[in-house]
Amino acid sequence: MSTRRYRDDYGIPHLRADDHGSLAFAQGRVTALDRAWQIEVERHRSQGSSAAFLGADAVAWDSFARRARLDDTARRCHAALDPATADWVGRYVDGVNAGLAAGAARAPEFAATGLAPGRWQPWTPLALWLTHHVLFAGFGTKLWREQVARRLGPQAAGLFAADAQVTSGSNGWLLTADRTAGGAALIAGDPHRFIEAPGIYQQIRLACPEYDVLGLAVPGVPGVAHFGHAGDVAWAITNAMADYQDGYAERLRRRGDLVEAYGPDGWRPAHRHVETIEVAGAAPVEVEVIETERGPLIAGGPDDDPAVTVSLRYPPRVTADLGFAVLPALLRARTVDDLDAALDGWVEPVNVVLAADTAGGLLHRVAGRVPRRHPDNGLRVVPAWEARHAWQGWHPMPKVPIDQVAVMANERGIAAPFGVEFAAPHRADRIRHLLDGATDWRADQLSSVHTDTYLPAAGPLLDLIAKVEGLDGPAAALRERLLAWDRTMAADSADAATFADLRAAVVRRLAAHPTLAPLAEPADYPEVFRPWLALLPRVGYAVTPLLHADLPGLDRTALLREALTEVAAAGDARRWGERHRLAPWRALPDPDAPPGPPLSGDHDCVLSTSSVPGVTDLCLRGPAARYVWDLARRENSRWVVPFGATGAGPHRDDQLPLWLRGDLIPVTCDWDRLTEEDDD
Repeated sequence: MSTRRYRDDYGIPHLRADDHGSLAFAQGRVTALDRAWQIEVERHRSQGSSAAFLGADAVAWDSFARRARLDDTARRCHAALDPATADWVGRYVDGVNAGLAAGAARAPEFAATGLAPGRWQPWTPLALWLTHHVLFAGFGTKLWREQVARRLGPQAAGLFAADAQVTSGSNGWLLTADRTAGGAALIAGDPHRFIEAPGIYQQIRLACPEYDVLGLAVPGVPGVAHFGHAGDVAWAITNAMADYQDGYAERLRRRGDLVEAYGPDGWRPAHRHVETIEVAGAAPVEVEVIETERGPLIAGGPDDDPAVTVSLRYPPRVTADLGFAVLPALLRARTVDDLDAALDGWVEPVNVVLAADTAGGLLHRVAGRVPRRHPDNGLRVVPAWEARHAWQGWHPMPKVPIDQVAVMANERGIAAPFGVEFAAPHRADRIRHLLDGATDWRADQLSSVHTDTYLPAAGPLLDLIAKVEGLDGPAAALRERLLAWDRTMAADSADAATFADLRAAVVRRLAAHPTLAPLAEPADYPEVFRPWLALLPRVGYAVTPLLHADLPGLDRTALLREALTEVAAAGDARRWGERHRLAPWRALPDPDAPPGPPLSGDHDCVLSTSSVPGVTDLCLRGPAARYVWDLARRENSRWVVPFGATGAGPHRDDQLPLWLRGDLIPVTCDWDRLTEEDDD
């Protein structure tokens, strides 16, 4: 069977094949050619072997991956696949293996680290999916609440309770036919993730006699999982912010080389073995891998306090199902009913889905697997020995009708019954407000929504400083300037930078409050959870509730006065974009790289370019792609990613200027306008 590979002006691959399996092979091969370094790093991360070439900084993740048994879980899930899906995934893996050597020759990182391309196993795509999403469910926040309760007392567990974006999220919206100029639905949005170079999303088109789908694939995973347009139907997702993983405090004891765990039925044998992490430039590190009847141990061990000895229970480990049979079904979908039926098999991450078809069908639902269990499981690490914390089946996933406009921005909404903390409503409310401004939207106009920089979250802090008395002249002038500010986080705005300075000054003062001092001590849990357990970021995302909290001795007015005085004394701030710069994650950082480009936006803007208030103004997380799917004419659809279609060569970062400006690339649907490549 023949396959043909085409590219557009930005190097985006468009693939044609005679059948479904050959197309999977072609997708795997082009991914290896374009993203060899990226997908090999992720393969090693899924196995817990990346420190062998990335060095000691990678040991924390490798240890977690091994202890959480990501690769073994992927093997189990693959072994349980139906034969047709297993064959499809296998063809993709064959394509990756066929292209890796050539792809590695194009990527200088292999030579720089001495890494040789390896061989993918049939389950490797499943392992990559797990690696990308295993920490999406807010498990780290449970560890944070546990740490707060242990150090400050149980009454303080809710002290930082605030809807805030402390994990990956997204914007997404759907306009029905009566709100568009084209007479059919528009779906648009942008997933917010840590910005990586190369990027987490791969623009691609997959065509064979059964289907013709373009969308955003995850490199190393076949199909188009999250964002796709199949001509007759299109779909998109956001993180539902659901809680579907649990942590159990484990009591363990050793019996020679064996380990036992105390559960509802008393002492029971636990699985135990030891693995070795090879580390470039350092001695190997041994990892004791233990798994109880609840799940694999990810913190502590038999010789540690049960309070910090925690197992992780997550659905794919329990059911040996990662939902991969959904992926080929999405490619074959022709209607929202087809999508809906396929998504009944989705597992994780748990998503909110918007979809529309050319016949007028609409879909707004939650997809994924959320266990039924005791409410305390969603809040804290719970005792493994108490039977009431066992899982009791699965929640049904809800659907709601769509009336002209649907917005999904990780806020409390359709998925509220399944989560604890969600994103603040600012982005969702702002998107609705912007969309209400017209009734004849076109695809080429929606970038104005993607790039909106108004910061509603500034309001509560500005309201508080408006009431502060006793300010000296410079501080009073600063306050008046901020109160007159238009609240847009534009890159060229000095007022936006000044607001960020004030916010940071307030964060630092709150974090230094004596009541919170115990939380500044080193975390009780492994290093991989540090982003969830550091005090300053937690304060930064909970400024307003903390300013209103009953902290003994907190003089809120004095704190705000001191912060205003400090910022006023520092003089004029640089413009926001001079400090708020893109800082992408790279597996192999370049110490000589210049500063990243300046950015507009902030974490609670629709243009969600997130920094960490009080810690850094650099942008670590933001729109990992932008898309607009037009159901009237697919060729009017648009997309863009932060860097480019490939990890090396001329298309490595040729989309970056567009992404920075908020521009999107029209998708190319006419094969005659594409350039065919030799199958080298």
